Amino acid sequence: MQNLSMQSSDFVPSSVRFDSGLIQKYDRPIPRYTSYPPATQLSTEFNESQFLAAIARDNQQQIPLSLYCHIPFCETPCYFCGCNTVITQRKEVAQPYLDHLFKHIETIAAQVDKSRLVHQLHWGGGTPNYLTIEDVERLWNVLHQNFQFADNAEQSIEVNPRFLERDYILGLRQIGFNRISFGIQDFDLKVQEAINRIQPEEMLFQVMNWLREANFESVNVDLIYGLPYQTLKTFETTIDKALELNPDRIAVFNFAYVPWLKPLQKRLPEAEMPSPDEKLAIFQMTIERLTSRGYTFIGMDHFAKPNDELAIAQRHGELHRNFQGYTTKPESDLLGFGMTSISMLHDVYTQNQKRLKNYYRDIAAGGLSIERGVCLSQDDIIRRAVIMELMCQFHLDREHFEAKYNLQLNAPLDVYFASEQLELQQLAADGLLEFSGHGITVTPVGRLLIRNIASVFDTYLHPQSNQGFSRSV
Repeated sequence: MQNLSMQSSDFVPSSVRFDSGLIQKYDRPIPRYTSYPPATQLSTEFNESQFLAAIARDNQQQIPLSLYCHIPFCETPCYFCGCNTVITQRKEVAQPYLDHLFKHIETIAAQVDKSRLVHQLHWGGGTPNYLTIEDVERLWNVLHQNFQFADNAEQSIEVNPRFLERDYILGLRQIGFNRISFGIQDFDLKVQEAINRIQPEEMLFQVMNWLREANFESVNVDLIYGLPYQTLKTFETTIDKALELNPDRIAVFNFAYVPWLKPLQKRLPEAEMPSPDEKLAIFQMTIERLTSRGYTFIGMDHFAKPNDELAIAQRHGELHRNFQGYTTKPESDLLGFGMTSISMLHDVYTQNQKRLKNYYRDIAAGGLSIERGVCLSQDDIIRRAVIMELMCQFHLDREHFEAKYNLQLNAPLDVYFASEQLELQQLAADGLLEFSGHGITVTPVGRLLIRNIASVFDTYLHPQSNQGFSRSV
């Protein structure tokens, strides 16, 4: 193997190319690699002292910060949803949750060196706009009082367009959010009825107009393919209407049907879901339509305008990835607040309690409410770096990588990953990647199967077990 990781702007990712034969050959359940090891490796044997020790180590290294807040509440269930949510229309439930969330933030912040800068903040759910604008400001203030934010921090929030008004959106921007994301899933009414998320087209365009009026720096919309009653023709219409909205970024997710993990999905009419062949046709059409209209294929399921920070960062080899997805910010420690949130430090990952009552119990007792976690080995860290570099830049530079991880003296990359050589050679033979004197480059065909390429370096993946992962395409 010739090379892993990049540091300059001399590599420009090539365009994507669709090969249905190879996609069908490699289509199987694989982690999305928002982390490595995948979250499935977190164990309940983990204890809070390991997390606190990891924070102390990273304080010494002055690693930048990324913060995530989980707002779990939704007024109605979306049957496709794979998130951890609490369905209730009793808005008063937000107050005790915020009280515990504030304490959680303060408890962890007390352990973090105050000079470490926050470069990224994200609120997800659930439905973050379940909160009143006054409660949004309260939570915002608690975060900013307990952490030091960089002047150019990316501060984003997910919203449900069905519960938005103009003044609320303007209020979010005035408070300080500069990026925003909302889910469309599909414009087709029949699909919306099947997934229990009816959003009239007029509403979605009105929301986008309000977002543009508020002058958010970036607006992202989410679509999902593989839902009941979707066809190639109907999803073409959805893509065209999404293009009319003219968002800065578009995410087009492959629906993961896992009713054994998410019982709510049992309410979906499985017989009406598109066949694998139709899903493949939908995916191909989506890529061709979005890229022909000027969007850059960032990777997996994300597209961005060429002048968007994601596209620019990828061209310069500076794109990163964490539990929140692709990011342009520096490699950071991710601290997750609220029930079910995930934290990702340099060598420790944790997930908070998934049940609300357990989260309240632990926070009230002065704890961190960690349900499970994992400590990473040096091998995990090296493999994570390889996987993230491939998934973000589609290129690995040998010299830079070996120097960064001090591999030259004991085991260069082709030796360190000797057991992976056969699989890598097979991927190269199929045209998914190329070796050179400088490293590995993912081909235009391989970009669509980047999860398969990354999985070669995954020592935790069991080929015969899908573990609830979505399929690679």
